Amino acid sequence: MSQTLNQSETQGTQETAAASTKDLVDQLLKPEVQQSLTTLVDNLPKLTEMVNTLTQAYDVMQSLATDKVFVEDIKAGFTGVVGPVVGMAKNAAATAIEANDRAKKDNSTVSVFGLLKMLKDPNIQKALKFAQAYLDVTNEKKK
Repeated sequence: MSQTLNQSETQGTQETAAASTKDLVDQLLKPEVQQSLTTLVDNLPKLTEMVNTLTQAYDVMQSLATDKVFVEDIKAGFTGVVGPVVGMAKNAAATAIEANDRAKKDNSTVSVFGLLKMLKDPNIQKALKFAQAYLDVTNEKKK
């Protein structure tokens, strides 16, 4: 009985292999498949060169990624650059929030004389000079 099962399994496997081979031959007989294979064979030297280059790049990247000293140096460099920027951004945000809170609490109106008095403030002068320079550059770029 087991011999009969083995024979039928073998026959089923052979039939599947024969059908698979027939499908493969049918695919290979199509002109577009033949043209694609010809192009592939013609470009094998280029493909080999590309694979070799990619393999070398992969090896370098793999060695850098597994080098603990290199990874720590990159982290330290990144932290050294990003740290001050984050600090400045936090400082600017805190200043903007505080200025907004003060502006909401102050209900007084700004008079013409108050505005003229504000124009004497060096920080206002810097801000106005910056605004004027920014608008000049923007205007020049539009031309």
